[in-house]
Amino acid sequence: MTLPRVCQKELLQKLTELGIAYDKIEHPEVFTVEQALPHVAHLEGIFAKNLFLKDKKKQFYLFCAPHDCDVKLNDLSKLVKASGGLRFADESVLFEKLGLTQGSVTVFGLLNDTEHSVKLVLDDRFTNNTYTKIYFHPMVNTSSIGITPQGLMTFLKSTGHEPLKINLME
Repeated sequence: MTLPRVCQKELLQKLTELGIAYDKIEHPEVFTVEQALPHVAHLEGIFAKNLFLKDKKKQFYLFCAPHDCDVKLNDLSKLVKASGGLRFADESVLFEKLGLTQGSVTVFGLLNDTEHSVKLVLDDRFTNNTYTKIYFHPMVNTSSIGITPQGLMTFLKSTGHEPLKINLME
């Protein structure tokens, strides 16, 4: 059975319904943070790095942090108490769970995780007003949208995903 998937248009409608203001920037297709930065580095706020991961027991994690955050999977694994360490999950599972493809991983994919099988892990700087805006891909990697930390929390509440907040700076 194929589940209906939320696309960019439906995401933007959802943000509007929730009263979440956003800025949208169109750019060429990008597959990495490094490819995206020339198109978003001039914007107020921070561009998000998003990783779709799994542990040995096939628990899935969506990790979101500032793009310039140095992420060591071993350290992250200990912080989230992952069983047997963390590794990148296959693209087929990324599509199955979040309706996304490589290069377009985003917190907004949680709209497609109606079974709540993905644990969200957020760098706490995304929720403590360190940044005025956080930029994520809106289900595709040909644009980015910026929302406030308050908008992010409103969005997450609407999906039923309670983030595990971690501090990678310590």
